[in-house]
Amino acid sequence: MSIIKLSKLEKIYPLGKLEVAALKGVDLEINKGDFVSVAGPSGSGKTTMMNIIGLIDTPTRGEICIEGKNAGTLRRAELTRLRHETIGFIFQSFNLLPVLSVIENVELPLVLGRLKMKKNERREWVEHLLQEVGLEDRINHKPSELSGGQQQRVAIARALAAKPQIVIADEPTANLDSVTGERILNLMKQVNKDEGTTFIFSSHDPSIWKIADHTIFLRDGIIESETRQ
Repeated sequence: MSIIKLSKLEKIYPLGKLEVAALKGVDLEINKGDFVSVAGPSGSGKTTMMNIIGLIDTPTRGEICIEGKNAGTLRRAELTRLRHETIGFIFQSFNLLPVLSVIENVELPLVLGRLKMKKNERREWVEHLLQEVGLEDRINHKPSELSGGQQQRVAIARALAAKPQIVIADEPTANLDSVTGERILNLMKQVNKDEGTTFIFSSHDPSIWKIADHTIFLRDGIIESETRQ
């Protein structure tokens, strides 16, 4: 059953008097529980497609449906609720709150979100995630006291904290060494298996391509090829 469906999706950006087509009539279905890799050269439309799937951006034409809901027909409040309750994000820019500690940053989606957990259960789950990403000795540090790779691992733990149905990740292993990157991918694959979470990665990392069960190759705003294992 598809959890995400794109139909004749187009995205056009104005560039002075010109128009640049980032996506050109994309049709795509992603099933619940898929582990998806989106690949393609710079300028192929990867980031645009990820932002539209994440309900951060809107298409110029075409439709996007999340869990059978047509995003184009939803009011702003409904769209915000769908995004917050369904999707977790891992950004290259991390977007950690500087005034909060590591454990508070990861716990925040649980405090604000739909997943209801007792305080002690919440703390145990967050500590487990931080242990899995190798940051159990940094839980009380502020983001400014961490390296870029450590901040990336906090962002990954935060994205998984509220057990979203969909996780969208932009180059999640870009700032990590190979050993840590493999550990993070194994964690995500385990969450994918245990929780049925749908993962969508935009990445140049061949290690992600190898473990993906659904790979999409974009070029010049169109899907050049699509494979499933």
